[in-house]
Amino acid sequence: MNNMIEDMTIYLKPTAAIDSNNEVIRQVAMELTSSLPDEAEKARSLFYFVRDQIHYSIYMVSTRFEDFVASTILARGKGYCVQKAIILTALMRAAGIPSRLGFAMIKNHQAPRELIAQSGVDIFPRHGYTQLFLGKKWVSVTPAFDKKLCEKIGVPAVEFDGINDAQLAPYDLSGSRYIEYIEKFEPQADFPFEWVRDKIVSIWGEKSSWLTMEESKGHRMPLTGYVFQPE
Repeated sequence: MNNMIEDMTIYLKPTAAIDSNNEVIRQVAMELTSSLPDEAEKARSLFYFVRDQIHYSIYMVSTRFEDFVASTILARGKGYCVQKAIILTALMRAAGIPSRLGFAMIKNHQAPRELIAQSGVDIFPRHGYTQLFLGKKWVSVTPAFDKKLCEKIGVPAVEFDGINDAQLAPYDLSGSRYIEYIEKFEPQADFPFEWVRDKIVSIWGEKSSWLTMEESKGHRMPLTGYVFQPE
């Protein structure tokens, strides 16, 4: 038992990106979990908060470390999959639930044509999700796409029962192919910024998170030469 406790400590500590010791992070985690009876219910509450209250936006992709700090993501209220995995990990640690970051290479068969035209790729090499240590095992959960977005595009929202893995579905609501997991990478106790950043630069070029589409004006995608012209 002592070895298990020692092994888990690294997954409870704050880091520069996973700033679970931030006052606001701690406050939100407490508000969402303090009245709940067990870790499974606490984990579910935090998962659904991040899934639906931190809205998904692929244009929050960034090559700047500060855009991946959990407290910053919380304040902005939106992010893409990696950022949402980071904020969920921070909230879990603030609630005393060991957590870490998972990464995978995926293909989204329902990705918008415009996004593929912009980026020049149809495979996403650094999809991010969260792993939680619950019931003496690691459980993988993906809070990336909020329910409203899923309803809009006709794909199943990820649901989490507090016990089993909850990841993106292989098929959409019409039965067409949706998410294909190509490769899963070694889970990380901290955010591997440079490893993620290298892939972002090759696809998007240097950029910060775009809080509004106006901020994208004039940005050129390196693979396609696409220049953003926000309405």
